Amino acid sequence: MFKNLMTALSDRYYLVAPDFPGFGFSGFPSPEEFEYTFKKIGACMNQFTEAIGLKSFTIYLHDYGCPVGLQLCIHHPEKIEGIIVQSGNAYEEGVEKIWDEMRAYWANPTPEKKEKLYGFLSEEGVKWQYTAGVPAHLLSAISPELPLLDWESMKRPGNIDMQYELNCDYKNHMAMYPVFQEYFRTHQPRAIVIWGKYDPFFNAEVAACYKRDLPNAEVHMIEGSHWVLETNFEEVLGLIGNFCKPRL
Repeated sequence: MFKNLMTALSDRYYLVAPDFPGFGFSGFPSPEEFEYTFKKIGACMNQFTEAIGLKSFTIYLHDYGCPVGLQLCIHHPEKIEGIIVQSGNAYEEGVEKIWDEMRAYWANPTPEKKEKLYGFLSEEGVKWQYTAGVPAHLLSAISPELPLLDWESMKRPGNIDMQYELNCDYKNHMAMYPVFQEYFRTHQPRAIVIWGKYDPFFNAEVAACYKRDLPNAEVHMIEGSHWVLETNFEEVLGLIGNFCKPRL
């Protein structure tokens, strides 16, 4: 997903995009060897930064990368120069109502609810995630190989079960919203918030919530959905490129 962005910025910045354990081209340790929680993955990513010698950096918080990245922020604030938020939620307003059905399942899981709610953990579900909420005139901007590559990774033996467990761990991320907000207020990292106004996974109104704790943050509402790096690339590239310019 970040390939085009990294290509466009590679003449100016040092860019790193690791796959999380069990994702993309990363190894997939068994659940007996590795606990698939956002806290554990966050600790693993911190070890990764240490292994390659990253002492400070701007961090990109998107989707699952938000709960992972925020673990680095709260445990290692000295490393964080700034944050780029793209549809990465840290406020109750982002999940209000839209996640109620999922929360009800977590509180009282049944096989019937699981089948209904976890349809996105399938080949068709992955395709839907890329197209949901995307305005018709932008659908052609989504590269058709993206859901295929995602599904190739996800269909590895045991991966669907891992994805299910990690999604259930999202309730622990939600419980930490006040902790993340306190980090914002205390450390005031430079921040830019980019949101697709048709995002079906998080309420778009939440983008403005970042201003409560980060009053100097840039907030941009994009005419797109969850994957604005695909559908609105040039606009997002311009925003991020400007945000990352060295400040004199």
